[in-house]
Amino acid sequence: MEPPVEVPARPVALVTGAGRLAGIGAGIARHLAADGWDLALAYWHPYDARMPWGSQPDDVVRLIAELEVIGARVHLLPADLADPAAAEKLVADAVELAGPLRGLVLSHAESVDSGILDTTLESFERHFAVNTRASWQLIAAFARQATDDGGAIVALTSDHTAFNLPYGASKGALDRIVIAAARELGPQGISANALNPGPVDTGWMTPELRDALAERQPTGRLGTPADVAATVAFLLSPAGRWVSGQLIKADGGFSA
Repeated sequence: MEPPVEVPARPVALVTGAGRLAGIGAGIARHLAADGWDLALAYWHPYDARMPWGSQPDDVVRLIAELEVIGARVHLLPADLADPAAAEKLVADAVELAGPLRGLVLSHAESVDSGILDTTLESFERHFAVNTRASWQLIAAFARQATDDGGAIVALTSDHTAFNLPYGASKGALDRIVIAAARELGPQGISANALNPGPVDTGWMTPELRDALAERQPTGRLGTPADVAATVAFLLSPAGRWVSGQLIKADGGFSA
């Protein structure tokens, strides 16, 4: 009698910003689960409560149910990434629960509109704490736990500038961190890319803004979380790992 064939363990990815069913993080989680990944999902409901769409605490439970039907093991990890200690704890908890991470997707964000004249010091510092400092800490913690197989990092970025100053500036700094990660972590077999998805309506657009942006979109429609997820899944896959150190615009031609 032949011994049973050993089934390879599913790779594990940590995806941040996955607290809303309509969000980009949830869309990425769905695609990765379908591609054979197990997942650790980070979220922070108090941020959503401050935003126009409000807190939707049942969403993460419903998302888990979706992903488990697909076949993924899923672990939920609330994390306030404004806390300097949260990022390293998040990675440590994910590894303890799910095993070594081979993918890291940074889809979390602090994003509150303000410009040169009306941005407060508190808002500026919070944007950099969440979008920049925590992202650097997550990348570093991911690299420290990586196995000989290396891994892949994808960080969602943006080209916002005017009237969205703290968000755009913090994302611009994140771009440089990701490029540094590609160079510094490449010898470990870790790829790192920043992905700009263009305008994706996850509940933050007014009808007027949605129509105006759609008119500028060559495809005639705005991007969806599923569109973003397809690119992220490729970059995390073995086929996409040769792509590294890039600022990729996967926006349906919006920026062309």
